Amino acid sequence: MKKKSAPRSPSLERAWSSIVLDGIERAASRGMLYGTGYKREDFRKSQIGVASTWSMVTPCNMHIDQLAVSVAQGVNEAGGKAIVFNTITISDGISMGTEGMKYSLVSREVIADSIETVVGCQGFDGFVAIGGCDKNMPGCIMAMGRLNRPSVFVYGGTILPGTHEGCDVDIVSIFEAVGKNAAGVYTEKEVQAIEQVAIPGAGACGGMYTANTMASAIEALGMSLPNSSAQAAISREKTIDCETAGAAVVNLVRRGIRPRDILTKEAFENAMTLVIALGGSTNAVMHLIAMAHSAGIKLTLDDWTRVGRRVPVLADLKPSGKYVMARLVEIGGTVPLMKMLVEEGLMHGDCLTVTGKTMRENLRKAPPYPKGQDIVRGFDNPIKPTSHLVVFRGNLCPGGAVGKISGKEGLRFEGRAIVFEREEDALRGILDGKVKKGHVIIIRGEGPKGGPGMREMLSPTSAIMGKGLGKEVALITDGRFSGGSHGFVIGHVTPESFDGGTIALIKNGDPIIIDAEQRQITLKLSAPELKARKARWRQPKPRYHYGVLAKYAKTVVSASEGAVTDKHLVD
Repeated sequence: MKKKSAPRSPSLERAWSSIVLDGIERAASRGMLYGTGYKREDFRKSQIGVASTWSMVTPCNMHIDQLAVSVAQGVNEAGGKAIVFNTITISDGISMGTEGMKYSLVSREVIADSIETVVGCQGFDGFVAIGGCDKNMPGCIMAMGRLNRPSVFVYGGTILPGTHEGCDVDIVSIFEAVGKNAAGVYTEKEVQAIEQVAIPGAGACGGMYTANTMASAIEALGMSLPNSSAQAAISREKTIDCETAGAAVVNLVRRGIRPRDILTKEAFENAMTLVIALGGSTNAVMHLIAMAHSAGIKLTLDDWTRVGRRVPVLADLKPSGKYVMARLVEIGGTVPLMKMLVEEGLMHGDCLTVTGKTMRENLRKAPPYPKGQDIVRGFDNPIKPTSHLVVFRGNLCPGGAVGKISGKEGLRFEGRAIVFEREEDALRGILDGKVKKGHVIIIRGEGPKGGPGMREMLSPTSAIMGKGLGKEVALITDGRFSGGSHGFVIGHVTPESFDGGTIALIKNGDPIIIDAEQRQITLKLSAPELKARKARWRQPKPRYHYGVLAKYAKTVVSASEGAVTDKHLVD
């Protein structure tokens, strides 16, 4: 008599893998896995993916293969079965200022798509994703939101600073050194001296740039373990974080806790609050909107304005401040700051996290920062009493724009436009002295569709600072900025020039007023003049006609909507 196949497990622990692996008809599936080293007992365990973004293309991710081993160890020791797989990463720092940078934001979608593809195909019951460089992190969380399977994020960790003439230096130090060379302050030999020491090893860029910003935001979301965002890349603490994350995801699987149980509107408000308190990157605005979309939560630019009115900037971190992330790690990381924010009523302490506990429970025993430190200030002495991330409106950006206004560059700028059709031309104009005091630099054709890919303008903004023009000029673009950019700079202009936004109509010499207090950008032209210019405008031809950039340009929505590629499917 023929034996009946074993019934498929209905348990939470194998909710997805049982469909792929159980029963006589799934023998071939099991046979394939025996070939990878499986033992018979492994098929009775929760199948846990470990999504590694390891690559040797950037220091940010060069160590993540070893972190993935530590995560897998944590999974296996907790009773799960770990399966490590890879996805891509690109390097913003290397491609910055070139045509290759157009692939940067696109890579966020590719990472999210690829993790979703592997986890969905293989029937994993849960997964851990490890990210190092900027787009890894939102890409990983977007996949988690879409799949809604128990998951934990691990940050690869921050790089240690380099040292030049007794001072901490990092990647932005190199970009600004190029500007100083153009200004005659540095010789080429001095630039070379900085470039050789600024990146001493593995880890993400060292200031409160986009990588550290997004890692911190994800911790505040509740999707990573306490202080995962504030550990050195090469450290015992990071290894322990990985092992613990492996055990944590097994616990989530057993308890049936999924990302959408954690990724609530209140959790996103927590993330926004921590980003502001840390003085984080403008990229966080767009990435958090995209992540919220993937989790089924509506987050808008107006939410950033609402939260920003009540949250101060407390951390004195680069690029606008003094310290690198490694110095924050030394005094206790992000946990003491989050405890301060919860106790002040600025963060929701009752939000669930990947520990299975609430944010308040996680922070209950957290020690305060040591006395005498000046990296994180108290609420009685903030660096800025409200958010540095300012959402602008006005006739130049009716759909919104985002600026990082620390206050050091002032709150109002009035000047005349000098227009560039792409980033490379603007950089040359700055370095060659074409850009002068009182100019409002316009860089257009760099939006999500028009670029395509919305390049970061770190090269021009660093050249501005290096040439000593930080308070003398402003910059407006439908592209975006590296977390390392600072000065009077505003990006994410919507509608972008490719769609016929006002930024497409600006001519050299046009008067522009930027008012950070009123959150308005005004192109001082009459309505009839703007209407006449719009009537003469013609949409440019797409720059790419096939391949990933062409597909991206056809499907992407505006920066104000997160620059995601699947929103039209929902709407």
